[in-house]
Amino acid sequence: MTKSRKFGAFTAIVFLLTAITGVSRVFAQVEDDANGNPKIFSVGVLAGSNFCQVDGDNFAGYYKVGLNVGGIAYAKVRKNAALSFEILYSQKGAKSRYGRYGDLDSALYINKYATNLNYAEIPVMINFFDKHRSHAGLGVAYGRLINSDEKVSTNPVYSRDLNKDYPFKKNDFQLIAGAQLHLWKGLFMNLRVQYSLVPIRTNLPPGISRSSQYNNLWTFRLMYLFI
Repeated sequence: MTKSRKFGAFTAIVFLLTAITGVSRVFAQVEDDANGNPKIFSVGVLAGSNFCQVDGDNFAGYYKVGLNVGGIAYAKVRKNAALSFEILYSQKGAKSRYGRYGDLDSALYINKYATNLNYAEIPVMINFFDKHRSHAGLGVAYGRLINSDEKVSTNPVYSRDLNKDYPFKKNDFQLIAGAQLHLWKGLFMNLRVQYSLVPIRTNLPPGISRSSQYNNLWTFRLMYLFI
């Protein structure tokens, strides 16, 4: 892990801890609704798609498309700020669009390549709202790998078992930035970018991958808040 990535991880953790420890100090500033009840929590559902690649393999481009679905809760901490907590099922990975030769062995031609990484994920963000309820935020996410499947078609045939010999790490820690556009009533449109703070795999298959690997993805979703 490079110094810049270590600094990025440290900054994200400090930012998140600062936001969380500030919650107890600002609850008194939360506005009440028309009946005098505190408007602190909102819950909703999310559904959309991830557009993914894995930095460090031999291919570039967000050609892998996966599901991103789950639930979300907001805890308001100021008039225009709230923490959000999500529980998600998130499909990540990579997919080739064209063939190419392997980096270490010019005789190895990779016809097709695909990695499917399925995670249970918990993002935590601090969000800032405008007067129309649209908002933007920054945070971190913890992902736990449920299962993975790596497939490659080569000429000549690749002799190693990728899934057995070169497993992905079970834990993924990511930095997140995103924005929610308010559309109508409780309906929002969300665009988000995520990037791994630490490698998801360092034990790499020779000729197939070229460096430590990181999840890199954009997410487009719709969100509906019930309360």
